[in-house]
Amino acid sequence: MNIDPTSSKYVIRASIRANGVVNKSDVVGAVFGQTEGLLGDELDLRDLQKSGRMGRVEVDIKSDKGKSKGEIEISSSMDQVETSVFAAALETVERVGPCKATVKVTALEDSRTSKREVIIERARALLIDLLQDSRSAGSTITDTVRQALQTEEVVRFKGKLPAGPNVETSDAIIIVEGRGDVLNLLKHGIKNAVAVEGTNIPKEVVALTKEKTVTAFVDGDRGGEMIIQELLQVAEVDFIARAPSNTEVEHITHKQIMKCLRDKTSAELFMEQNKWARPGSGGSSKKTRRSGSKKGKSNDKPKKEAEPVEAAEPVEASPIFLEQLDALQGSKNARFLATEELADEVSISGLQDQLESSGSTYKKNGVNTLVMDGIITQRLIELVPKAGIKVIVAEKKGPLPRDPVGITMFTREDLA
Repeated sequence: MNIDPTSSKYVIRASIRANGVVNKSDVVGAVFGQTEGLLGDELDLRDLQKSGRMGRVEVDIKSDKGKSKGEIEISSSMDQVETSVFAAALETVERVGPCKATVKVTALEDSRTSKREVIIERARALLIDLLQDSRSAGSTITDTVRQALQTEEVVRFKGKLPAGPNVETSDAIIIVEGRGDVLNLLKHGIKNAVAVEGTNIPKEVVALTKEKTVTAFVDGDRGGEMIIQELLQVAEVDFIARAPSNTEVEHITHKQIMKCLRDKTSAELFMEQNKWARPGSGGSSKKTRRSGSKKGKSNDKPKKEAEPVEAAEPVEASPIFLEQLDALQGSKNARFLATEELADEVSISGLQDQLESSGSTYKKNGVNTLVMDGIITQRLIELVPKAGIKVIVAEKKGPLPRDPVGITMFTREDLA
């Protein structure tokens, strides 16, 4: 029910029961008709409504099994005595239309009480907002100024890569993934970070790694692992640091940043722990040339650093490769082979999901070859090591930034 906003000092609530089926208009008519002249001209309902001292008669009534019952609400701006008199007069209504009826006043409420409660709640909310705004005003100003300063400090290394202002002058640099990482490190006083902006490592960063001591500081997720793999293939990285699992460098705290950098591991030890091999690791490297300047900073044995962690043995083309490729031609499927025996066959459309979900199972089952009626892509190259795959046979090979380490690729043209 809607209470008339012009008459809201008090609210009269009454219940009504009728021995028959009646509707809202019948009840309103009965109230007007049976109270008319009962209380004199001063308390006539029509005159009271015209002067705004009484609100509309709101009725909510329902009928069931030949009987009706409901509620009546009338708002009043008269004083307490006049309102009480009129409320008592409502109970004199005895009939609604042709039906016998009973009206009983259930409550006479002061509507200003509920208004006060609303005012108190709203005032409390406004006060809390005001206190919070006043408390945060100072910190907001300092944070805004600090962020503006950090943004000013971000430079463009070689005109395109977000970096700290000390990248070119510092003897050591930190390679991170994106601009947000650079900003977070700047916030905590680290000004020698440079972002690679994705997995396609820029040649400017590759050249920079040959001149300085390099720490790769990446996110603790799959994307961070992919960037480490690529950096180890194309650049000269000295140390690896990672954010906590499933967190990003741009979101971690000062304490976490310092801990991650303090707990960094040498690139060679990291590769050994993860069974990765650096291309050309059998010869001399930047680690050997810099050994004098880094003495006492690394616990790795020199001999261990010079040895490849996982040798990639050359694989010769087997006749079975062409046979399997011919069998798959036109099917858009891929087959997993374990020592030239068929282990599984899946659709190429679901190949990446299969490698991600079942890669470890394939590796345990000795799967080492993937034959597919499709094209070798960079994404595929990144996924197959998890399944223990050393050989990929496909119809064609797409554009790849570099040849993968430890994986042999054959196309139909190679096998013909």
